[in-house]
Amino acid sequence: MKIKWIAFLLMAACNLTVTAQKPLTLEELLGGGKNYWQIQPENKYTTWWGETALETTPEEVKELVSGKTLVTVEQINEWVGKKVARNGHNLIFPYPEKSLVLVNSPQERMLVDFEQKKVEWKQSIPQQAQHQDWNAESRHLAYTVLGNLYVQTSEDKTLQISKDGSTDGTDNIVYGRSVHRDEFGIRKGIFWSPDGKKLAFYRMDQSMVPSYPQVDITSRISTTYTDHYPMAGETSHQVKVGIYDVEQEKTVWVELVGGPEDYHTNLSWAPDGKTLYIFELNRAQNDMRLVAYDTETGKFMKQLLQETSQKYVEPQHGLDFLPWDETKAIMQTQRDGYNHLYVLDVNTGNLTQLTKGNWVVQELVGFNQKQKSVLYMSNESDPRQKCLYSIVVKSGKKTALSVMDGVHSASPNYLGTAVIDRYSSPTVPRNIDLISTAKGKSQNILTAADSWVANGFNIPEITSGSIKAADGTTDLYYRMVKPIGFDPNKKYPTVVYVYGGPHAHNVQASWHWGLRGWEAYMAQKGYLLFILDNRGSEWRGLEFEQATWHQLGQVEMQDQMQGVAYLKSLPYVDAGRLGVHGWSFGGFMTTSLICNYPDVFKVGVAGGPVIDWKYYEVMYGERYMGTPQNNPEGYAKTSLLNKAGNLKGRLQVIHGYNDPTCVPQHALSFIRACADAGTQPDLFFYPGAGHNMSGRDQIHLHERITRYFEDFLK
Repeated sequence: MKIKWIAFLLMAACNLTVTAQKPLTLEELLGGGKNYWQIQPENKYTTWWGETALETTPEEVKELVSGKTLVTVEQINEWVGKKVARNGHNLIFPYPEKSLVLVNSPQERMLVDFEQKKVEWKQSIPQQAQHQDWNAESRHLAYTVLGNLYVQTSEDKTLQISKDGSTDGTDNIVYGRSVHRDEFGIRKGIFWSPDGKKLAFYRMDQSMVPSYPQVDITSRISTTYTDHYPMAGETSHQVKVGIYDVEQEKTVWVELVGGPEDYHTNLSWAPDGKTLYIFELNRAQNDMRLVAYDTETGKFMKQLLQETSQKYVEPQHGLDFLPWDETKAIMQTQRDGYNHLYVLDVNTGNLTQLTKGNWVVQELVGFNQKQKSVLYMSNESDPRQKCLYSIVVKSGKKTALSVMDGVHSASPNYLGTAVIDRYSSPTVPRNIDLISTAKGKSQNILTAADSWVANGFNIPEITSGSIKAADGTTDLYYRMVKPIGFDPNKKYPTVVYVYGGPHAHNVQASWHWGLRGWEAYMAQKGYLLFILDNRGSEWRGLEFEQATWHQLGQVEMQDQMQGVAYLKSLPYVDAGRLGVHGWSFGGFMTTSLICNYPDVFKVGVAGGPVIDWKYYEVMYGERYMGTPQNNPEGYAKTSLLNKAGNLKGRLQVIHGYNDPTCVPQHALSFIRACADAGTQPDLFFYPGAGHNMSGRDQIHLHERITRYFEDFLK
């Protein structure tokens, strides 16, 4: 009997060895982890050369379908005569009908002919060049050095466009950089004409903007530097738009019709280069005009259209001209309540709606020039999805091109006759298809296996569903992550992860419903995670987004508390052990929830939180809150300085010590208010860090967040 029992134990141990699953650690789950890239789903890196789809690897570039090698990194270096190409992923094929590959190194840029096996052209790159923008047609390079703007011509001649830009580190006046703090879809400050012979650019004067002091602790005696930071209701910077003619070496200034603090966004060149279109928005952000300017003189030509709102208008996209008709362009606007595509006649200003419905166009992908159709992404099949469609401009005939599931991204060839479509869905980690945009015919390139399963990791149960918002009618979508080894008869500590702000969402139909790595980590430690996209978040239309106007945090909290009510209805949720965590706007929401509902949330971790909107920047803050001068009640209601005395549970505030987006004044002012009120939050700074943690700081940060919940919630 004893021998049989020993044998049974040995067999059980062997079975455990075979079937036991490994825990996922932060090293696997976060981008800064040592093992993160080793367990990612199989992938292929792709690009286009004309109508030929290519796959790039560290060693070579090959045809995606046939696998035939086009060119190798070793060959390029041999033809050049030195090691300039280091990775096939960095090779660019700018000309659809020429056998030229663009190779960039820190010192020079060159075009290598991979059929003739020689260097066809090269250009030097100045050592201090930043914000580089190269035009394939003219082969001119625009770039900045400190505050000034330059052009390196295709003949390697250096042209200095500006001379009054700041070179002393103050950034009082800067050229060729992104302006208006990257709002309104602005991501750069240099805009080449289609033929690359003229350059539109921003000039930003920040000398009148108050400077926020930052501390650099890396020197023996700490030093300070400043960020120009225009706070809501305070003086903002001023922007001009210039146009530089490379051949004439001459600049003309656009005679902007708006006020000195207006926003000048989404610069768009006409195909013939004779007109520059600018979306101009007043500082109150409730009056937008699309204005045309003459690029030879900079003078006003005409106003094509105007949009106004009692709340705000928010241009996010420039004009995309139809390749087959230079008099018409696709314009994106939310004028009917949802972001849709319209055809704009630039001669008459007539606007014709192309897409329509209670859903949003999320992205304009490109054009099928042969079919004369527009390729776009939308969530018309499900608010959590992002799928690919085409619509013929003349007839309005619409075709669904991708699988109607998941979250897609698509890269078209230069004619738009085919796209490389990538997507993941709740059960598919990664899929790559080659799709004909005329017929919708699809060829599968890759369907990756579940790398977590293949590596034997524990995977929590992840589901998505919907509840009603606080208004009783609007659907809100959630993600729920159950603990590993979930037992419905047990009660679990639960953490609400929240963002909740504009231009973002947490719940989507991608792999594992958009699961964040930290959520899986917490599920392994026995927590249930709940993530809800409240009103105010993106991709649900204007009414949904603008419900929070002039009172940020209020409607969002009401919706999040509907989520809490749902959680409390579940027998396996321990309502006495509810926590909340979020970053940035989510840090604001975390602090708001634990201070406004102190008897509901036991523990919170607020990262990079906005504490009082009067400390936040002009562009974002005034769009959603107005100014402290014209909305004093809203600012008072949403300020968490006034709520510091309500804190009962444990709250840890974490902030980047050199955050240029949500300045440390937020965290410090809240700690001061809590000290004055006699409440006891905890505070942790990351010296030298900005708004988000990167690299190994990600690991340290999430371990700290986890420990806080382990210490006080579990």
